[in-house]
Amino acid sequence: MTTSVPHLTGNYAPVTEELTAYDLPVTGQIPAELTGWYLRNGPNPHAAAARHWFAGDGMVHGVRIENGRAVSYRNRWVRTSTFTDGARTYGDLGTRDLVAGAANTHVVRHAGRTLALVETSYPYELTSELDTVGPYDFDGKLRTAMTAHPKTCPVTGELHFFGYELVGEPFLTYHRADADGNLLLSRPIDVPAPTMLHDFNLTAEHVVFMDLPVVFDLATAASGAGMPFRWSDSYQARLGVLRRDDPHGEVRWFPIDPCYVFHSLNAYDEPGKIVLYVIRYPELWRTGSGSFDKSTLWRWTIDLTTGTVAEEQLDDRNAEFPRVDDRLTGLDARFGHASVSGDSGALIRYDLHTGRQTSHEFGPGRIPGEAAFAPADQNPGGHGYLITYVYNAETDRSDLTILDADDLSAGPVATIHLPRRVPFGFHGSWLADR
Repeated sequence: MTTSVPHLTGNYAPVTEELTAYDLPVTGQIPAELTGWYLRNGPNPHAAAARHWFAGDGMVHGVRIENGRAVSYRNRWVRTSTFTDGARTYGDLGTRDLVAGAANTHVVRHAGRTLALVETSYPYELTSELDTVGPYDFDGKLRTAMTAHPKTCPVTGELHFFGYELVGEPFLTYHRADADGNLLLSRPIDVPAPTMLHDFNLTAEHVVFMDLPVVFDLATAASGAGMPFRWSDSYQARLGVLRRDDPHGEVRWFPIDPCYVFHSLNAYDEPGKIVLYVIRYPELWRTGSGSFDKSTLWRWTIDLTTGTVAEEQLDDRNAEFPRVDDRLTGLDARFGHASVSGDSGALIRYDLHTGRQTSHEFGPGRIPGEAAFAPADQNPGGHGYLITYVYNAETDRSDLTILDADDLSAGPVATIHLPRRVPFGFHGSWLADR
């Protein structure tokens, strides 16, 4: 594809075909403990150029691993109504179609369903072969969009998530489904304006919302230029705390310094406090949505007694896509991981207890995406692997790379060579066989 639009060039450019390939070549040895699917979602416009990288049609790329073998690779567009019929999330009169959307941001599993997610619409359910089943609305009980970053409580199995609205109140609604996928709770959260809420935080005792000063901008939306949000100097950045044992109770709001956060790493409770780890931008989209400031790891400590938040930068390296062992979501996880892109990519492992960090440097022209944690045993926080697609600019191909999370400097345990490049994308999951 020849174009000067940055998000449609190089490895941002979409691939044009759906492939299935079997018995993939491997350098090294795939760990025998790993049997399942690695799936990752991302934008891949299929018919026309998307106005922004965030807006392309969703395509899920998957690699099947069994007994030390890379059994197959496949990529499939998510057949949303936007993909098949050109449906729009918002009509000309501001009407909302929750089935319409790109389904391009994440892919997760809950209650036996594999769901492709985007924050502007309902999820879309996929089969194990990545074919599209259709939109999923929790048996008609979900009446808002669903965030692309739901959190599963490792203790209860509950799925916590939210939906935000741009036209009409409530602008934010919090939801909770049980381990069997039954939607049990939907309650509005009072916020003064429609802001872009991409992620949130979950602990064993609390839900923490991030109401930050990137606000829906009607003029930008009407023009169709990029994302319809802009930075606001007048909007107070704040964190909203809700007790999980009182889900209809008061949300306490705590002011923080102006910033934006796309992604949280993890959060947990301490006596009288809540500790959050986030990837923080000093600001976002002041004049347009075509560029991003440097983002770094920060720790916020909410003092529930004094009503204050201590804010501390922990690293100065530009990183994104933070992840922990999902079995420690909301608990005091010692280790977290993040990706570094640019001309030379890396994966960073943060020891959140000691402040030490290690990394694997891929070298010039080799850029990793988000790395999911794949457990090697039944011990949460124990041994495991980081799995990510890595693009090689020299060959214009991609590999699925597996690294030992405890020894990143040792290099890949296994490199699975794919039949083509995987465009840069967003989030994914290691879905182990049960």
